[in-house]
Amino acid sequence: MRKYDLVLVLRTSLKEADRKKILSGVKDSLKDAKISKEEDWGQKPLSYPIKREVSGFYVNIDIESENALPSDFEKRITSQDSVLRHILIRGN
Repeated sequence: MRKYDLVLVLRTSLKEADRKKILSGVKDSLKDAKISKEEDWGQKPLSYPIKREVSGFYVNIDIESENALPSDFEKRITSQDSVLRHILIRGN
């Protein structure tokens, strides 16, 4: 079983409904994977402005999958203008 840790930084100007819509889109693209934990870290200041934003809404998602994640998974994340930054780390 492969484990992944995904951290998303979303725009703070988004409404809560829009944040949930983005997160559900991320979860839908992980059809075969199991989301073991999802944490909202809340709004935090950024070290430097990104896309004219000085703070971001952080979300941490732990993913478990039998297979590798789809090759276009990160492209789907980065193509969304509401995602300021992301990091996807493969664990043990």
